[in-house]
Amino acid sequence: MSRRSGILEFAVLGLLRESPMHGYELRKRLNTSLGVFRAFSYGTLYPCLKALAASGWLTEEPGNTHEDALAAPLTGRRAKIVYRLTAEGKEHFEELLSQTGPDAYEDEHFAARFAFFGQTSRDVRMRVLEGRRSRLEERLEKMRASLTRTRERLDDYTLELQRHGMESVEREVRWLNELIESERAGRDLRSPSSGGPAQQDTTTGSTGGLPRPGSTSRTDPPGDTAT
Repeated sequence: MSRRSGILEFAVLGLLRESPMHGYELRKRLNTSLGVFRAFSYGTLYPCLKALAASGWLTEEPGNTHEDALAAPLTGRRAKIVYRLTAEGKEHFEELLSQTGPDAYEDEHFAARFAFFGQTSRDVRMRVLEGRRSRLEERLEKMRASLTRTRERLDDYTLELQRHGMESVEREVRWLNELIESERAGRDLRSPSSGGPAQQDTTTGSTGGLPRPGSTSRTDPPGDTAT
């Protein structure tokens, strides 16, 4: 299983844990709530759903709404399939949520893992956040060293691009520092409107009560603003 297919399966299981859905609804949620999946198509999603069903982690049931019942005879198409998580699927998803290895905080996986932090235990959240921060700090150190070595050989535009990349990593490290501080203080980050766990909206950058990557925060030095 590739890393991308693995994180897609994780996200599908997580969304179906919230409620059963049609394939169209799943794809819409993947595109809008989990921006990392904007490039995924039905051609990618449906093989994933079939594989999860074959593993016994979800079931396929005919749609039972009034609209579905009318659509099939009128259009000649079969009714929409509703995908529902099984007990084994819930258990498997909970097992995936507990994992804190490198895959949990690499670039392709971290956004999806973070989107389900409301369903993740505090100690696991801490390990994932600290792993992500450590990985980015290593990356930042390498970027700085590379810039020092090559600065004299770079034109102004390439130099500016490298600086922009460094600033982006620095902003995410500051954001992670705030999240880790809140976790260590035992504070649950809540959405002010609903009182429930804040969920990340990767299409707008809103995270409810969460600090946003790229935003100027209380940990930023004076005069340091996001670009």
